[in-house]
Amino acid sequence: MTRAFRYYGKKRGHRRTGSPVWGVAVEAAFSTVFFLAGCGVLAYMLFHQFAPHWRVNQKFVETACKVLDTHIEEIEGQGGPAFQPKLKIEYAAKGEIETTADYDIGNTKFNNREDAQDILDRFEIYSTERNNLYPCWYDPADPYTVVMTRDYPRWMWLAFTVPISFIILGAGGLIHTVFGWGKSVERRSARKRNGMERDARVAGGEGDRRFPGIPAGADLTNSPGTKLKYRLPESGSTGWRLFGLFAACVFWNGIVALFVWDSARGHLAGNPDWFGTLFLIPFVLIGLAIIVYFLRQLLVVAGIGPTRIEISAHPLRPGGRYAAFLSQSGRLDLNSLRVSLICAETARYRQGTNTRTETQEVFRREFFHREGFAVQRGMPFETEIEFEVPERAMHSFKAKNNEIAWALAVEGDVAGWPDFRRAFAVIVHPRSGDGSQ
Repeated sequence: MTRAFRYYGKKRGHRRTGSPVWGVAVEAAFSTVFFLAGCGVLAYMLFHQFAPHWRVNQKFVETACKVLDTHIEEIEGQGGPAFQPKLKIEYAAKGEIETTADYDIGNTKFNNREDAQDILDRFEIYSTERNNLYPCWYDPADPYTVVMTRDYPRWMWLAFTVPISFIILGAGGLIHTVFGWGKSVERRSARKRNGMERDARVAGGEGDRRFPGIPAGADLTNSPGTKLKYRLPESGSTGWRLFGLFAACVFWNGIVALFVWDSARGHLAGNPDWFGTLFLIPFVLIGLAIIVYFLRQLLVVAGIGPTRIEISAHPLRPGGRYAAFLSQSGRLDLNSLRVSLICAETARYRQGTNTRTETQEVFRREFFHREGFAVQRGMPFETEIEFEVPERAMHSFKAKNNEIAWALAVEGDVAGWPDFRRAFAVIVHPRSGDGSQ
């Protein structure tokens, strides 16, 4: 069937740059490095940071102690002096013991003397008149190991997300490599294509067996409309998309915040690390960009009401004329509102060992356009429109590496608010009686 507009041209053969064996080996090595690095860092944190605090909370014995003296130990380091609070205490553990105690099991050190002094100011020297005793915890296996607090550091739980993310990325890459090892690209494509054809036959019924590459679209016709025959679902899940953005925002900025806090403490203590500070700036800017984008999407979801599209028939066919019903809720001052029929083509191809995906809008025709009006809360804007599928339009198509997707797009320019765009997928079948596609 002749097409009215041009899509991507055919690929000239199956080009490869480099050996496929080397490509898989490099991919496996890269994933292995990520996985082993994550395991190594996680093991170090478990044994050297988590395990000691766990023993304090689970194995150490609580008793009362007298604080006899306090002092601050100054430790010289490459980044400048560090200050550690120390307490001379007396307590009962298999007899009376007098020793110097650390504040916590992690031997916390501070960049300035004032922070260390703040810890010591929590304890007063023992006097018989007041009999001021403080709780402490000692190791039953070594009673001279004693601490004055058993709290977990607040930064520890967030720090664990770094090695865990490395492990997930590395394990995912290794699983992908193992399952694809020894299988040619043609074999994987054939298996995927056979599965798609089987699913299309099961979901689409007898009528779709002639066109296995056309999406069944069963979920597009299972919701009846109130004005017209079918109510179309919005493409993509807004809730999951927003949750994904929120998770990325928390994950990225949480990790960056740890390093920013550490850098800020150095500056406040008079020992700035300017190289580390400058190195952090790009990561901070990326984090701020993620926050801005998340807040923008949150404003769109929270401030703009639901958009509803209903159509008179489905699937669509080239040359067919159809009715559509638009309902836009919310409290909005709209500069403009548009409804268009669009077609986008997606192509996936290999470039060396990488897979690239490109999407291009190849057709757009506007069927509704209104400017300068307001939508009141509780009184949605509603209108009925007609649209026509081009006479020589390419039908919907979906394969492993190529896709032709049609949709009705609703785009709003809102005064004083982020603009919005919502797409509602439709399926276009070949012209009736044309089985050549």
